[in-house]
Amino acid sequence: MSKTRKAAGRPPIDMIDDEAERLAGLALSVERRFPAVSALLLRETGRARLHKAAGISPDTVTMGSTVEFVDDSNGTKRTVTLVYPSEADISRGRISILTPVGAALIGLRTGQSILWPDRHLTVLGVRRA
Repeated sequence: MSKTRKAAGRPPIDMIDDEAERLAGLALSVERRFPAVSALLLRETGRARLHKAAGISPDTVTMGSTVEFVDDSNGTKRTVTLVYPSEADISRGRISILTPVGAALIGLRTGQSILWPDRHLTVLGVRRA
């Protein structure tokens, strides 16, 4: 894969410093049960630009954000709220950070896209709690 494709696949992301630390710990704690998602989430927390909560842009996906996105591979639009595993409830649109889609969305901003790992997702809008 070329450097250009890698750059397009993984856009710059931003995270709240406390959340990134908690998410890295969570990823390590589930490494044996969910090795692929754990590795993806660890990679994202490791490459994110970290900010204090008050300094992060309001259109950045953080924990508790409600995110409207489109799966560009099939045109499906969804609106979900990104939560920790104990709060997940797919029937209410609350997806866990430990799902591939949840791990893909964290840190993105409105308008950004990510190739993850076999989907191309674009964030259309973010509402933070």
